[in-house]
Amino acid sequence: MGPGYGGWGGMGMWGFPWMMILFAAVVVFCLIWLFRGRMTGGCGSGSDQPRRETPLEILKRRYAAGEITQEEFQRMKKEIE
Repeated sequence: MGPGYGGWGGMGMWGFPWMMILFAAVVVFCLIWLFRGRMTGGCGSGSDQPRRETPLEILKRRYAAGEITQEEFQRMKKEIE
């Protein structure tokens, strides 16, 4: 390494501060991305409010769980459609 390189591969005394600023910006970006994902219920959810089930979805879930019989399911399905 000759006298013109400054010990950091040519960055000299100005390159190191810029690297620290860049590193700090990356850390801040990652923290914001991480906390935004946790606060909104996951990455890319697109909405702060949870999605509501439709009556048909609730009916299907109850039938799948065995809470209602097939006859009750068919009758209720006709009523909501």
